Amino acid sequence: MALLTVEDLKMYYPVRGGVFRRTRAVCKAVDGVGFSLEPGETLGLVGESGCGKSTVAKSVVRLLKPTSGRIVFEGNDITRSGPAELRGFRREMQMVFQDPAESLNPRHTIGQILEEPFVIQKIGTRGERSEWAAELLRRVGLPVDALGRYPFEFSGGQRQRIGIARALALKPRLIVCDEPVSALDVSVQAQVLNLLLELQQQDRLAYLFIAHDLSVVQHMSDRVAVMYLGKIVEIATATELYRNPRHAYTKALLESIPQVDLSRKRERKLLKGDVPSPINPPAGCAFGHRMRHPKWQESVAMDLRLQEVSPGHWVQPCPCCTT
Repeated sequence: MALLTVEDLKMYYPVRGGVFRRTRAVCKAVDGVGFSLEPGETLGLVGESGCGKSTVAKSVVRLLKPTSGRIVFEGNDITRSGPAELRGFRREMQMVFQDPAESLNPRHTIGQILEEPFVIQKIGTRGERSEWAAELLRRVGLPVDALGRYPFEFSGGQRQRIGIARALALKPRLIVCDEPVSALDVSVQAQVLNLLLELQQQDRLAYLFIAHDLSVVQHMSDRVAVMYLGKIVEIATATELYRNPRHAYTKALLESIPQVDLSRKRERKLLKGDVPSPINPPAGCAFGHRMRHPKWQESVAMDLRLQEVSPGHWVQPCPCCTT
């Protein structure tokens, strides 16, 4: 049984205006996303800024209440669960945020930050919580004397390690990583990524790994899902997706990866047009509409739900984007 199953997830925000703040339109941040995640697996979620990746992440851990759809965790539908019911599931799913400086309370010591999950869940005595916090620091490669210090006393990479330690506190089975290394120096990114991989092997953690750096996603992920304007347009194993992309948007993302070997020249195709607004998305294939593809009109009346084109490789069946 899958650890996590997301079905037709939608997250709409009302756009209000006028004197009486009436709803004038709807912003479709996430529009019908679906995927599954097995225990111990890493699913990479990639796409341009504003495509809905972080909204999916926050919906999965129920920091946001979805407009519609289903989120099933360990066989339990948590889509409409209230705070009391969600408290138990919080022990099984945690989140590592993009900006470690913003995600750690600057008024709390590291010890207080790491002990807080145990306090909220009413686990252990004060002495036990202190011992567990010290062990969490050891696991992420930080000294125990950091317990009495404050977040501003650490570098960005060290703060992200503290964020990871906090996520590990309650021994979760799923960790949602929302661009966990994008705010870090390149020299530090590899250390944090290797730490995540090491912890995954030790605890058989499942990761929903969100990033816009495709080389990082390739290194971390077992499978990769590609999002565009609130929808998943392609999903496959990392090896298959990078070797045989089928959707035009996926190909455009892969072509944007910088080449290390300067002797290998390739023609880079710049994307035309602008990303459509999620407040007024076009009918049919949004990427085909952006590119003004001659076959875009054919996609308007089509069912664009993902179809399996080869074992484990799903793609949006669009005449203007799929080959």
